[in-house]
Amino acid sequence: MHISKTQDGNKLTISLAGRLDSNTSPMLDRELKANLEGITELILDFAQLNYLSSAGLRVILTAQKQMNKQGKMVITHVNEIIMEIFTMTGFAEILTIE
Repeated sequence: MHISKTQDGNKLTISLAGRLDSNTSPMLDRELKANLEGITELILDFAQLNYLSSAGLRVILTAQKQMNKQGKMVITHVNEIIMEIFTMTGFAEILTIE
């Protein structure tokens, strides 16, 4: 998985490419923990994400809980496969997906 980030003031955009699974989710978790301080808007761009496992879902849920305390989180460019995972797990109801 490849992670790229762009920060504009209090807005952080993290773009993911590849697979977010048990091997790569610790990378995203570390990236989020290191960069969320002072962030009021978190954008997760999934345009290049092609696989999401339960380990990835846990990291996303942790980020959502953190951002609920300090601002908002939006997930963008979700493909059909990832959207189906969000729908089946109930995450579609608790995440803001655009």
